[in-house]
Amino acid sequence: MIEITSSTELPSNREPLTLITSDNLKLVAELATPFQNKAKAVLLTLHPLPTGGGFMDSHILRKAANRLPALADLSVLRFNTRGTTSPQGTSEGSFGEGIAEKRDLEAALEFLRSRGLGPIWLVGWSFGTELAIKYGFDNDIAGAILLSPPLHRSGEQDLVKWIGSGKKLIALIPEHDEYLAPAAALERFAVVPEAEVIAVDGAKHLWVGEPATKRVLNEIVRAVNPPKYPLPDTF
Repeated sequence: MIEITSSTELPSNREPLTLITSDNLKLVAELATPFQNKAKAVLLTLHPLPTGGGFMDSHILRKAANRLPALADLSVLRFNTRGTTSPQGTSEGSFGEGIAEKRDLEAALEFLRSRGLGPIWLVGWSFGTELAIKYGFDNDIAGAILLSPPLHRSGEQDLVKWIGSGKKLIALIPEHDEYLAPAAALERFAVVPEAEVIAVDGAKHLWVGEPATKRVLNEIVRAVNPPKYPLPDTF
């Protein structure tokens, strides 16, 4: 039995992938699936702003792939949006200001549908939440989990499209987020009556530290596969 720490990588099947967009760009991706059990759902992760250092290996997304297949029977698909470089490699194309990236999301969704990996949940972080909000409401997904949504490129005109969609919308708001703090988030997400806004005490936009990581991963599991909540501290 081992204690789970920030560097822990638990057993899973890891598959390097290339996603092809409708405008014929090749995107670097990786799928992590449970080593033994059948996956209950798949998380499609959308990384922070690439021009600000975000990529598929940003720490929360990497730790989700390292832990959740083993601990929660969840598959995790990560990919670099167009023009994004990470330790996994560089995706073709150039940054599209959150507009051209719609095609990147569509390519990832098409791949997951072709694999039949179960219900799809979007997990966006910062810039990734903008893509989830703008382009997720009319796709075949179970819901979206938003980490530190800035609501910069997306706004009320996008949020209202989720009303009555039947898809869950869950926003995790750090107490000390410099872009959108809990009080403002409650006000802005109020346009979607079914949205769940969770304020996280002590957290910051980048979810630095193992306590913040554990809180995020636990909230994901609580929403997506409740019988596995809360996550254990050892494996």
